[in-house]
Amino acid sequence: MERYSQDWVPRTRLGRKVLDGEIKTMSEALRSGLPLRETEIVDILLPGLEDEVLDVNMVQRMTDSGRRVNFVITVVVGNGDGFVGLGRIKGREVGPAIRKAIELAKLNLIEIKRGCGSWECGCGTAHSLPFQVKGKGGSVVVTFKPAPRGIALAVAKVPKHILRLAGVQDAWGFSKGHTKTTVNYAIASFDALKKTVSTKVTRRQVEELHIATGQSEELMVEPEAEPIEELSEEKEQEAPTEGAKEESPSEETQKEPPEEKPEEEPPDHKKPETVKEK
Repeated sequence: MERYSQDWVPRTRLGRKVLDGEIKTMSEALRSGLPLRETEIVDILLPGLEDEVLDVNMVQRMTDSGRRVNFVITVVVGNGDGFVGLGRIKGREVGPAIRKAIELAKLNLIEIKRGCGSWECGCGTAHSLPFQVKGKGGSVVVTFKPAPRGIALAVAKVPKHILRLAGVQDAWGFSKGHTKTTVNYAIASFDALKKTVSTKVTRRQVEELHIATGQSEELMVEPEAEPIEELSEEKEQEAPTEGAKEESPSEETQKEPPEEKPEEEPPDHKKPETVKEK
């Protein structure tokens, strides 16, 4: 954040809140209800984003002045842990068009739901999808189903990049239509992941399917819980030892008085005196 505090001047309300520190995570920014219109917000809140160019298509148009060539770029970005975005833009040059597509993909970020929705798995981690989702793009219809741990991404090449950057490790994929059209295939896959955002779930389903939204926080909680349990066990072990130490001096104090019996010698000294009187 310090790198952008001097150069970046936010133009939106969300940008000012991020720069002031009121919003510290990407989840809070998306749930705030404010539009995401500045890529610097994503760069600050998600610094480890990865990008992948899915398609570079050349489009030619014939005009009165001659033939004009444009390039249509499709890019997907994600952090591999619950956030993914898709961008598609047209430009005359490939390099600037790719950079603009990446910026547009950052502004189209979504926070997906993950879980363990397969009946064949009960690991209790958010490694797959919580339920079946379906998306459509042009003539392509894509269906993603939750898979057990170890299956990996059993999908085609285009949706594999999108699921990997979204943080889904295991999933089944089925598609219909003209899947050779890479753009429609990518749009359909991204639309399927959007369904995880719009689908409402109950608290019981969250517990049973182990649904996690956005970045996973389980790795941050487990190491903090382990030392607390160890300290409690150590205290329990120390408690009886202290009690034993307290009992030991009490027993010694009880044994000491009977050992002082030989000090009672006055009756032995009185007996010789009675003999002398006789």
